[in-house]
Amino acid sequence: MQRIGMVIGVRPEKIAEYKRLHAAVWPEVLSMISACNIRNYSIFLKEPENLLFSFFEYHGNDYAADMAKMAADPKTQEWWSVCMPCQAPLDTRKKGEWWATMEEVFFHA
Repeated sequence: MQRIGMVIGVRPEKIAEYKRLHAAVWPEVLSMISACNIRNYSIFLKEPENLLFSFFEYHGNDYAADMAKMAADPKTQEWWSVCMPCQAPLDTRKKGEWWATMEEVFFHA
């Protein structure tokens, strides 16, 4: 199992919309998340900095393949097209990233 942390900005004027969307995530999107071996997925909001922090556990054997599977899913693409206008990617993210990946520096089980 791999723990993944990511961060992205959220546009202040879109916070209420982002919360509303995530209070009722489409069932097809939730099914795809599970089908791609993601468990214990959470997104946290930090105001007034307007940062979203996501955490999830990856339980599969090929992270890149599972993320490609998710990205190819039409319903997930539709979901992202609704959520992405709410987000403000960090200027410091790596090339090709939308959410910036974070390094895990501590874990205690």
